[in-house]
Amino acid sequence: MTICKTVTLRTRAIKNGMLSLYLDYYPGVRDKETMKVRRHESLSIFIYEKPINKTQKDFNESMMKKAEAIRCRRFESIVNERYDFLDKEKMKGDFLAYFRNMLHKKNEKWKFVYTHFCIFVDYKCTFEEVTVDLCRNFGEYLLSAKKLKHQKYQRKLGKNSAAGYFSTFRGLLKIAYRDKMIRENVNDFLERIETEDIRKEYLTLEEVKRLNNTPCKFPVLKAASLFSCFTGLRISDILKLKWEDIEQLSDGGLAIRLRSQKTQTEAVLPISDEAISLCGDKNTGYIFKGMNRSMIQEPLKEWLKVAGIKKHITFHMARHNFGTLITLSQGVPLETVSRMMGQLGIKTTQLYAKLTNQKVNEDMKLLSGNMADKFKIYEDKQMPVEVRNVKSPKQLKR
Repeated sequence: MTICKTVTLRTRAIKNGMLSLYLDYYPGVRDKETMKVRRHESLSIFIYEKPINKTQKDFNESMMKKAEAIRCRRFESIVNERYDFLDKEKMKGDFLAYFRNMLHKKNEKWKFVYTHFCIFVDYKCTFEEVTVDLCRNFGEYLLSAKKLKHQKYQRKLGKNSAAGYFSTFRGLLKIAYRDKMIRENVNDFLERIETEDIRKEYLTLEEVKRLNNTPCKFPVLKAASLFSCFTGLRISDILKLKWEDIEQLSDGGLAIRLRSQKTQTEAVLPISDEAISLCGDKNTGYIFKGMNRSMIQEPLKEWLKVAGIKKHITFHMARHNFGTLITLSQGVPLETVSRMMGQLGIKTTQLYAKLTNQKVNEDMKLLSGNMADKFKIYEDKQMPVEVRNVKSPKQLKR
């Protein structure tokens, strides 16, 4: 598109003998929010078409001055952007408003990061205040911040959560720099927060069977939890899952076509007969009607207690179970598991889906056999005497 060359202040007649002031862009400017080219911008400033006294004339003169100031500012902004000048007015803009405007396009984690950042800057921050030092200090803040949902209990935010939040914040900075809202690419000077490998609990096959045979106060919670075990869906995707999302494949099987709320990736996930049986009779609308987030707290703990499971298990662990018990332990390749779980990369899946002990033992036996065949250096007769005379661990025990 041709670059905007002029910004003209114009008037348009409206009712009651008034004129509406607006800006005329030629040949047009692209709105960064809608990405549509616009020619006109209403200023919501009105003047008298035919002033009849000094008061109305003075009013018109005052409003025209303000409108002209806005016109000059808009044209200055276009020139600054065209020639990469620093727009001082833009730098004084509200960074928090810019951040907040991003939330409706992003997942729930962005809302948590936004709230933490608001607390950190005391709910005031302009674009010119977004410096390397401020961003580094925000990273330090996250490492000692309290969980938003448990602030009254003083529960500290986990290091891995802090790392994820800081990564999201750095993503915002990248977008802001791309939009020329901040003067430098702050990301180049920021170090990521390293994650730590944390052992997470997951259910064994016997425990899953025990839960299936244990009554739950909320049947929909039981169905949704077991469904997550068989599909790996997150709670956010479970809550919005509809019958319309289930489609029939060419081979006669069924699959879920879903865009993950967290990663915004679309996937087609074949589902088993066991999983589909948990959905109940085919209907329309939401599959797990009546399910809500409050159920995955105390009601879930009570159900686990009745089943005699003492592990610290959350609803998210059902997804973790899918990555271990249902897929990896059955020999499904890591790349396939990553796609099935809607992950953006294998690295995330490696952290998320731990290998079961059974799978590790099988792989280790296979590795030992391969090493014995491929890395054998000496035949017994050729082996040096000092090596042949070394006793094996079994001989040493004798």
